[in-house]
Amino acid sequence: MLRTIWILFISTVLSTLSFGQNKHDKNTMYPSYDGLVMAGYQGWFRTPQDGTGSKYVHYGDGDFNPSNVTIDFWPDVSEYEKTYETDFKHEDGTVAKVFSSVDKSTTDLHFRWMKEYGVDGVFMQRFFDVARNWDPDKSNNIILRNAVNAARKNERAIGVMYDLSGLRPGEDDCSIIIEDWKKLVDELKVTSSGEGNTYIHHNGKPLVTIWGLGFPDRPYNIRNIGINRLIDFLKNDPEYGGCAVMLGVPTYFRDLNKDCLSDPYLHEVIKSADIVMPWMVQRFTPLMHKDEERYRDHVIMDISWCAENGVDYVPLVYPGFSWHNLSISRPGLARHTQYGAIPRKGGEFYWDLIYNAINAGASMLYVAMFDEVDEGTAIIPVSDSPPVSDEVKFVDNDGVRPDHYLFLTGMAAKMLRKEIPLSKKMPN
Repeated sequence: MLRTIWILFISTVLSTLSFGQNKHDKNTMYPSYDGLVMAGYQGWFRTPQDGTGSKYVHYGDGDFNPSNVTIDFWPDVSEYEKTYETDFKHEDGTVAKVFSSVDKSTTDLHFRWMKEYGVDGVFMQRFFDVARNWDPDKSNNIILRNAVNAARKNERAIGVMYDLSGLRPGEDDCSIIIEDWKKLVDELKVTSSGEGNTYIHHNGKPLVTIWGLGFPDRPYNIRNIGINRLIDFLKNDPEYGGCAVMLGVPTYFRDLNKDCLSDPYLHEVIKSADIVMPWMVQRFTPLMHKDEERYRDHVIMDISWCAENGVDYVPLVYPGFSWHNLSISRPGLARHTQYGAIPRKGGEFYWDLIYNAINAGASMLYVAMFDEVDEGTAIIPVSDSPPVSDEVKFVDNDGVRPDHYLFLTGMAAKMLRKEIPLSKKMPN
């Protein structure tokens, strides 16, 4: 009897010690994704004047002038503390300016907007190339550190989303993400700040997203990149695990066709995760008759599939799409090369997706994207009077106010949580 009690005592102590080694804060202001509207955050805009030693990044490829442009929308910079002059001019002859993502004041403003308009938070995109070479002073890590601090200051949710873009088959595998996650937990303290922690959890566990599984244009084979080991690590490692996992997959993951690989292994991987988020940008458009209803029916069937397979589901909504200038710079981007290919229609398309996602039964939403002006999906303020040039064009804001999409996103969060009635009519 004494031996049994002693064994139970030792087992309890070891279990307590093991739990005590976990490096994540148990408490957070955001214990679940349910009821939240989260956006993706690229944070990848750079200028030669921002002190990083970089050339123009994501405004143009190195240079940024009328013959080298990779954005279709021009950011409205009227509220930014720091801005940078460009070679472009407005119709009145004034010099057009842009922001840099590396400036702390930029990040602070973005998270202040989230709080002001009621956007619940963002997933910070972290590309494989960034994870491959750890450097605490790299601009990507500076931006992430600024974002974590700004999220806590403004009480906004924040999460890490790993993008597998850049993974080199035969040279890399997901062990690189494992080591990077350790660095983020240990050095940037992304999941542990004590009181005031805002790292997003799901079902009480820190949520980590892995994006880029099942897309046929990716060079890697999902069967041999160690994705199963990565998910197991995130879920079960005694120090860095205990996490929930969200996977970014193609729109037609359920049937393994169209924009998705036909490999059934993808379903095995999805079933080992906690949430699935299908990438739906470019898959729906207001130019097709009643396409918003096709979107609704698609979401309904996705939710049903996920319920049957024990996985939670978050649909993606987006305001529109345009990458004409980017496609000229990168000829491989052949689809939707005209300006405003998926038109915003003053927010009507965005609101149609939001309404139909919630009407279909969605309990959480993912917005693509917070700041991506290069593909025309940004919800940050954009200019209705962009620079003028004989050589290049920028898409305007359909005559609506610059902050219109931030406003709609905040209203979407209220409607999702039933703080306001479900309404098909776009609020003004």
